[in-house]
Amino acid sequence: MVSKKVIIKNPTGLHLRPAGVLCKEAMQFKSLITFNFRGGTANAKSVLSVLGACIKSGTEIELVCEGEDEELALKTLVDAIESGLGE
Repeated sequence: MVSKKVIIKNPTGLHLRPAGVLCKEAMQFKSLITFNFRGGTANAKSVLSVLGACIKSGTEIELVCEGEDEELALKTLVDAIESGLGE
């Protein structure tokens, strides 16, 4: 298991479009990918789970990857979040 804390930089947080980008990136990997936020946990491979987390701009989340490709999954998702998830 590997994890890393990142701050959501998108001005509008994780609304539908960036949530979709995050899920699309996460679904490329076999690993279980979740993120922890304000005491909750969301499945990064589920758009509904990501949207339900109501992550706003400036919120810190902790990405957690567990599985055979966990290192690459974590790096890819951190890079995607830090680049703004397409926004």
